[in-house]
Amino acid sequence: MPARRFPVVISRDIREGGFNTGVSVPPSTVPTVIETLYIVSTLVFVVAGLTMVGMAMRAYVQTSRQAMLHLSLGFSLAVAGATATMISAFLTGFSGTRSLLLVNSGLTTFGFLFVMYSLVVYE
Repeated sequence: MPARRFPVVISRDIREGGFNTGVSVPPSTVPTVIETLYIVSTLVFVVAGLTMVGMAMRAYVQTSRQAMLHLSLGFSLAVAGATATMISAFLTGFSGTRSLLLVNSGLTTFGFLFVMYSLVVYE
């Protein structure tokens, strides 16, 4: 029994430049794989961080402990750093990498300092 042959039309279309959808997108606006991974990982971090902010605020409302307020502020700063860096990176075309890293690490560091402070002053 001969091997089953699949249609070759699809592979020829892909080799010839893909399917014609009628929409032309400049190659510079299509995110690369690494940019897509950066977006996804940052969004996951932001969602997780904002969840922690919400949980800390709810704990603050229920217990009135200042430590929960500091914890919320710490996670907010870390999320702000990640969000600002991602938005700035795409707006500037990933130029000024040192500035982007400085903003990200600065806000994240201050955020974690608040998280550590909330652990130290917890009553």
